[in-house]
Amino acid sequence: MSIIDDLKMEYRIGGMTQKLIYWNIGLFAPVIIFSICKLFGLNVAVLDWSGNYYTQDWFSLSSNITDLAWKPWSVVLYAFLHAGFFHLLFNMFMLFFAGRLFTTFFTQKQLLGVYLLSAIFSGLMYVVGYSFIPTLAGGTAGLVGASASIMAILIATTTYQPLYNVRLMLIGNVKLWHIAIVFLVLDLINVSVENPGGHIAHLAGALFGYLYIKLLQNGTDLTKGVTAVIDFFADLFKPGKKVPFKKVHRNPSPSPRTNTKSANNKDITQKQIDDILDKISKSGYDSLTAAEKEFLFKVGK
Repeated sequence: MSIIDDLKMEYRIGGMTQKLIYWNIGLFAPVIIFSICKLFGLNVAVLDWSGNYYTQDWFSLSSNITDLAWKPWSVVLYAFLHAGFFHLLFNMFMLFFAGRLFTTFFTQKQLLGVYLLSAIFSGLMYVVGYSFIPTLAGGTAGLVGASASIMAILIATTTYQPLYNVRLMLIGNVKLWHIAIVFLVLDLINVSVENPGGHIAHLAGALFGYLYIKLLQNGTDLTKGVTAVIDFFADLFKPGKKVPFKKVHRNPSPSPRTNTKSANNKDITQKQIDDILDKISKSGYDSLTAAEKEFLFKVGK
């Protein structure tokens, strides 16, 4: 199997955390292209190599509320774009960490719902902050990055299981709330020092994560609406089901021996699949042997 086949298989059988990481990495390519265009004088870039934002771009979320009228998609799309390689690298590391913790307790669809809804909520709070906070009012800036959504996922998990043990390299075991409080304190300290709009979005994401769990514990799952919309469009664009061909005669029934052999083969194949998926859940996709990866690839076709 080639590296491309490995990546395809990992995307196919991976959870929502892996898919979100793939989407973020995939959408980073246009940032490079647009940045090159900017170097040649074409003002279509999301941001330049130094990470400076532009008010006339197409994709970043502008702090000017009137810009939402001509680019409403930016209130979601900004959460899939990044200012540079290291910005992307750090956020994807945190997304992998927070997403895996979140799906320990909640579903894959809830993870996607929290990611999208917190992006919208944090983006709107970012715009509101620039409209009403005296030190920011009148200024114009742009926002990109998955940080606010990642913060929502982390705080949601922490709110639900604050005493959950996490083992960190070089540090050892810590409680999940210890990690969350460090990020919250850093945002509170830096909100008036550097990149205030970004830290406002982070804190808004944290607030959304907290509110989501509290509402969920009271019986209200905010992500159900997102799931319903996604399922609707998924069904809408799903290839039409073929009408089965109706035969006017009956074939002779296969012998019991043939049926037994076929059933045994299916049982063996299913057991192999279950064993491999169990291995992935415990040790990750990379722990599979070449033969196991090849088997999964053939079955998935």
